Amino acid sequence: MSNATAAVQPLPKGSGTAYRILIIIGLCHLFNDSLQAIIPAMFPILEKSMGLSFTQLGIIAFALNMVSSVLQPVVGMFTDKKPMPFALPIGLASSMFGVLGIAFAPNFELVVVSVLFIGLGSAVFHPEGSRVAFMAAGTRRGLAQSIYQVGGNSGQAMAPLITALVLVPLGQRGAAWFSVVAAAAVCFLTYIAFWYTRKLRVDRSSVNQKKKASAASQKGISKSVWFALILILFLIFARSWYVSGMTNYYTFFTIETYSFTIKQSQIFLFAFLIAGAIGTFFGGPLADRFGKKTVIFLSMAASAPLTILIPFVPPAAAFCLLALSGIILMSSFSVAVVYAQELVPGKIGTMAGLTVGLAFGMGAIGSIVIGYLADLIGISNTMIFTGLLPLLGILTLLLPSDKKLEEWNS
Repeated sequence: MSNATAAVQPLPKGSGTAYRILIIIGLCHLFNDSLQAIIPAMFPILEKSMGLSFTQLGIIAFALNMVSSVLQPVVGMFTDKKPMPFALPIGLASSMFGVLGIAFAPNFELVVVSVLFIGLGSAVFHPEGSRVAFMAAGTRRGLAQSIYQVGGNSGQAMAPLITALVLVPLGQRGAAWFSVVAAAAVCFLTYIAFWYTRKLRVDRSSVNQKKKASAASQKGISKSVWFALILILFLIFARSWYVSGMTNYYTFFTIETYSFTIKQSQIFLFAFLIAGAIGTFFGGPLADRFGKKTVIFLSMAASAPLTILIPFVPPAAAFCLLALSGIILMSSFSVAVVYAQELVPGKIGTMAGLTVGLAFGMGAIGSIVIGYLADLIGISNTMIFTGLLPLLGILTLLLPSDKKLEEWNS
């Protein structure tokens, strides 16, 4: 029996939740995603300093997210078979080099190369970070995944503050200061790696747990499970297109429509992203109580009317709608990850790589499409189109219920 099989299994009933580990891995997730947040945060800076088009900005976002999204499920599949605790600090070291590279890149091409290093670090971090959260969860998987994911969404929410407080006054070189954040993350993840290694030894000693893991890993995937998996990935894909459009281009919409400065626009974007982080935290506990499918459906169905209205209202109303839609839409972020992990038991890293990585990261394609649309039809019309995407959440009704998942797993 391999280390991986033991590593991906839940703790026995009654096992406690390792909150210290969850808080640390959530903090490291914040550090990791705040490094990624530097990229869209620099868009207004790079657009002016290098004269980049919206399409070129979309290519930068594509390079970052595609490397991360394509490699995450690959890393997850590999580490499901052979866990690599110390891949966590190594991945953040790659991101640190990428941050330094983008701070001193003299042209568009070197910016793209630098973000590839950041994407590589993210691809390594996310599947193993999600596995650590699963191992530390005890019986509270929804809460554990929320603690872990809220760190990442909080890191993404840092982008507007990074722009307003660091990049606007310091320019492109200001990104170099975030190498300190990366170095801190490497230290924390080294601590996590030692805990992870000890946890693998403990799980290996549980014979019953290993037998259960073996049965789960050898069980075939039915057509119904495949359909549900493809559908949940598509829903995450649709949500990520909307978030990608808002993160990368809403700043330009406010500048054009409301005559905002860059700093003013970042306040609105920050409201959307930090509200999303709040929604991410509460989504997991709500799913533990009311069911995962219910939370996933309501998060998209209830947010759709708000996202449709945002481009048409005055600034004050837009601010309120942004915050409310962020809370509602992102409440299903961690829930979708847990849903996929329970849909295919024994493949924790693979499912994390697919849900947080491939499906969410495929929003990178949306970055190019939305950037192209902005160049073609204007930023205002593009934001109107983007606001329609959460309507696809109606497809959640086709997902198997939580009770059906339990029946399949039994």
